[in-house]
Amino acid sequence: QQTIETPRLRLRRPHAADAHAIFTRYSGDSRVTRFLGWRTHRTLADTEEFLAFCADQWARWPAGPLLIESRLDGTLLGGTGLGFETPQQASTGYVLAYDAWGFGYATEALGAMRDRAVQLGLERLYAFCHPGHRASARVLEKCGFLCEGTLRAYAEFPNLAPGVPADVLCYAVRRLASVSG
Repeated sequence: QQTIETPRLRLRRPHAADAHAIFTRYSGDSRVTRFLGWRTHRTLADTEEFLAFCADQWARWPAGPLLIESRLDGTLLGGTGLGFETPQQASTGYVLAYDAWGFGYATEALGAMRDRAVQLGLERLYAFCHPGHRASARVLEKCGFLCEGTLRAYAEFPNLAPGVPADVLCYAVRRLASVSG
């Protein structure tokens, strides 16, 4: 399933033609990428590289990265998706354009990712969160993710402190077959 619809959102597989919109809406905006585990895109080529990664993920797994669009007018709002490690376990997350913050889109998109993981029969879905990003932690908790703990000096947040491993909060939903929306 390459497109998922929620009451307000359309989540769809990204394509090469989306590069400019992704770059201008969120991947090139340092306000948006501050707490993310990937560098702010400096050029359109960075976004094109990301889209090549997306195509590879979709070729290898039953799902992958998705774009978040408004069902009302088609505006690109951000990105989400599933990042598979095994057929039973995947990671998720989200990023929203700055002007899409504060409308509940993150909760709606993350809930859709949780539900899709259930449909795919995943055993565990997890997400990392920077300890200083309380708004993101709240979204994870609203969607039924439980904080499993802090992983010390586990991951780099290149837009905060390049090259410095930082602590991360690990949130997860387990036994997804028993989770309901």
